[in-house]
Amino acid sequence: MVWWHDFIRIIFITNTLLAFYIVFHRRRSVSTTWAWLIILLIFPVVGITLYAFFGRGISQENIFSINKQHHIGLRNVQKSIAKAPKEVSPSDTSKLGEIAIHFFNRNNESPLTKNNNVELYTEGETFFHDLLKDMVRAKETINVEFYTFYSDNIGNRVLQLLIKKAKQGVKVRVIYDAWGSMGATKAWFDQLRKAGGEVLPFITSRNMITRYRINYHLHRKIVVIDGRISWTGGFNIGDQYLGRKKKFGHWRDSQVRIVGSASLLLQERFVMDWNASIKRPEQLIRFNSTLFPDLDEKKIHRGDVATQIVSDGPDRYIPYMRNGMMRLMQLARKRLWIQTPYLIPDDAVFATWQSIAMSGVDVRIMIPCKPDHPFIYRATQWYANELTRCGVKIYIYEDGFLHAKTTIIDDSFSTVGSMNQDYRSYDLNFEDNAIFYDKKFTKKMTEVFEADMKKSHLLTREEIKKQGRILRTLQSFSRMLSPIL
Repeated sequence: MVWWHDFIRIIFITNTLLAFYIVFHRRRSVSTTWAWLIILLIFPVVGITLYAFFGRGISQENIFSINKQHHIGLRNVQKSIAKAPKEVSPSDTSKLGEIAIHFFNRNNESPLTKNNNVELYTEGETFFHDLLKDMVRAKETINVEFYTFYSDNIGNRVLQLLIKKAKQGVKVRVIYDAWGSMGATKAWFDQLRKAGGEVLPFITSRNMITRYRINYHLHRKIVVIDGRISWTGGFNIGDQYLGRKKKFGHWRDSQVRIVGSASLLLQERFVMDWNASIKRPEQLIRFNSTLFPDLDEKKIHRGDVATQIVSDGPDRYIPYMRNGMMRLMQLARKRLWIQTPYLIPDDAVFATWQSIAMSGVDVRIMIPCKPDHPFIYRATQWYANELTRCGVKIYIYEDGFLHAKTTIIDDSFSTVGSMNQDYRSYDLNFEDNAIFYDKKFTKKMTEVFEADMKKSHLLTREEIKKQGRILRTLQSFSRMLSPIL
């Protein structure tokens, strides 16, 4: 039996040394480092396996492919901005708003577009109805980019329409995340390819198992039609987003339809993601006026909503969107209202909310009443409890599953996008948000939030005290692992 003890000792020592090397050989946050150390040390063999798939960094090959992409359409965005029917008034952006505008456009990647008509969608039925209607009217291009594109009823409706448009001569391209679109097989998408469309899995989601890397998902949800009309937000393509899955019931989300020059920025984002993901040189998209049309007033119904499109991913060294959203939230003087399905902030975001609430700003965060992922929901509950103790009002939405990712700052600024308030969106996923510097649109967002509060209940300290010991233990354990969930 001595040899067996020696073998166990060798395994333990080797695992410990390997754990410290694995965790410390690359830059990561202190909380993430400790979370992985706990997993690796407590579960010697299982921990190494989990790290192989979930803990490794994005490959240098992928970073190079993504970073080398150029902003081929920004010149037409600038033309469109120059032709805007009116300047954005100081009352719309204000000096405070200019702080956020300059932050997001520091490297001239996210110019402020001023001539947009924006509509907010919160229900799947109306979203898919109008999205399909826009696709039917497409004359030249339809570019689609989603984390989830399921092979179900609505997924097949969308796919069949794209096939029809491709046969009519419309240039149709689709990017999807292979991990998020389980069931949407290559053979399923081949129907569109045979009709003349093009389909690509996002570069980081190709060959995930063989490359031992499951993180770094394309989480963006973007559709751009003829370079003039665009959609972005939280909805994906699938029946559950229509409330047809018993697990979730009614699905509450937020999506925006944009008509105006901000559509060119979403087109730009799509083109860069496409060019990073291509396998053959002939698939490369180059600048042309069909993709980036001159949006003159005769061809498009203009609005006056000042809009920025910002995007980010793990290919950047600094969490650009996370930092920018923190800067935007710090501008709050009256209210900061947030909706998110996952409430797992890092220390910096948590401290930001805490300090804003302590300064007298009305901070409200709305979360779902049911879990999407059990461990993640327990971690969400832990942070909800802790934020309640800090003076943040936590509303628990009870009319189904809340998937919206929105932010309201005072009466002037609001955001809709794909970014959750969690580590995954901050550090691991490729995200996009639309930021609106407009009082009328922000008023609409506020009214929707207030309507949702009527379908929610406020988390109280008394309710927290009634939570059982086992539940509190699960919450604490999940919170400890939250940096890697």
